[in-house]
Amino acid sequence: MKSFWKLTFLLTIIFSMAACSGGETSQTGDEIKLILGAYTTPREAYGEIIPLFQEYWHEKTGQQVVFEESYLGSGAQSRAVIDGFEADVVALSLEADVTRIQEAGLITHDWKASETGGIVTTSIVAFAVRSGNPENIQDWIDLTRSGVEILTPNPSTSGGAMWNVLGAYGAALRGQIDGVPADDPEAARTFLKQVLANVTVMDKAARDSILNFEKGIGDLAITYENEVLVGRQSGQDYELVIPSSTILIENPLAVVDASVDKHGTREVAEAFVEFLFTPQAQEVFSQHGLRVVNSDIAAATVDQYPIVEDLFTIENFGGWQSVMEDIFGESGVYTRAILEVQGGE
Repeated sequence: MKSFWKLTFLLTIIFSMAACSGGETSQTGDEIKLILGAYTTPREAYGEIIPLFQEYWHEKTGQQVVFEESYLGSGAQSRAVIDGFEADVVALSLEADVTRIQEAGLITHDWKASETGGIVTTSIVAFAVRSGNPENIQDWIDLTRSGVEILTPNPSTSGGAMWNVLGAYGAALRGQIDGVPADDPEAARTFLKQVLANVTVMDKAARDSILNFEKGIGDLAITYENEVLVGRQSGQDYELVIPSSTILIENPLAVVDASVDKHGTREVAEAFVEFLFTPQAQEVFSQHGLRVVNSDIAAATVDQYPIVEDLFTIENFGGWQSVMEDIFGESGVYTRAILEVQGGE
């Protein structure tokens, strides 16, 4: 089992390095290269925002920004940066993945100093179900029924997968699951095991998971709300189900100091990060199903996003440091649960 995940991790690193080499960046007066390392889900949003920033920067400075982009599961992307992928800017799924880069000494400034704490977009954990919802999936408890086939990514490579686990475990811990008492960690872990027992495919990233669902695999996918909304916008006929209790997904953004100082790209990298918080960029994020942090854009699009009956955050678990130890650590809730489901020790 360990050797399998080690091989998987090595392959993701190779893929990332192939997508964008980490050597010295050549800059000229008229052209500058910026390397973006992002998680997979907002790829299409960045595809629209980057040209807007390029136009803005050219008008301001006369300089053309050439982007190199790499999209991987958030955890894999974070590890790729630590292992030598010289991203100037990282846009990841969860704070813990940026913290990992910071602890490696590659981010040296206070990346959480902004009004939003470095969070550029948000979403929620939700379900994609087949058209007409033939399995009648309404809430978390339905994911434990015999025969229900679930898709969710692998937490070892995907930030989205971690959010999914926290959504299920947190709802149970809060007493929002029928038959599971509140504040009973062992009962909540048992519930999580029941959900994991029905998982048939664990892909390396959230985007891979939803793409497999679109190919007809599984009865439902646990995923980002925005993945379902974007899929429906593109013509997919699956449906969105929002559980009565779920977690707020918060997506961080940071300049990687070691890379921008090496490449001479600090000014343009910081400008790009600032641009992603502008109404222009935030509106694009919103059009791609993400809940945004700009209050004006959020207010204008409030009708797009249903209110969740019981919405909790990472702080309900004590923050990411506690989560990475208590839930995803070697003896954590998820780690023990998945080993038991898979028949490990």
